[in-house]
Amino acid sequence: MEWPRPWYSNLWAPWRMAYIREHGRRESCVFCEAPRQGVSAESLVVYKGAKSYVILNKYPYNSGHLMVVPYRHVSEFEDLTLEEMGEMMLLVRASVRALRRAYRPHGFNIGMNLGEAAGAGIAGHLHIHIVPRWVGDTNYTTILAGVKVLPQSLEEAWKTLKPLVEEEVKREARKG
Repeated sequence: MEWPRPWYSNLWAPWRMAYIREHGRRESCVFCEAPRQGVSAESLVVYKGAKSYVILNKYPYNSGHLMVVPYRHVSEFEDLTLEEMGEMMLLVRASVRALRRAYRPHGFNIGMNLGEAAGAGIAGHLHIHIVPRWVGDTNYTTILAGVKVLPQSLEEAWKTLKPLVEEEVKREARKG
């Protein structure tokens, strides 16, 4: 007897096994650790501010998927200080401008998943997602083949976005 061919293809992503094994077992917080490693392609940190920083998502939805994260380990939005919120919004705006320059997206998804029930992969340390979107980015490949195509490596995205985010933060600072 021959089994029917499934409608999807297997996409081998061996790096995901480390994520699966670590899920729920990690004693430290990746968002607390990352900025300690400095601004580098290895840490994925693109920019460090006084109260928060910008980092590439290690498991991106689309190329250029950034996150703005406070240094302080906080899970509840209402526990952020006004200074943290202000700088985070400045970094979101600078990130949007940098992403526009780098990728020319047609739109953005910007938001937070607060708590595990809301879909937060790291519920203990809140963060804001900035996902560039293009008309058709959830095209037939994903629907028919069950495959998501990311055309750029994280290292290439880091090299592209680091100088642009820095420039846009400086531009925001000059505005006052």
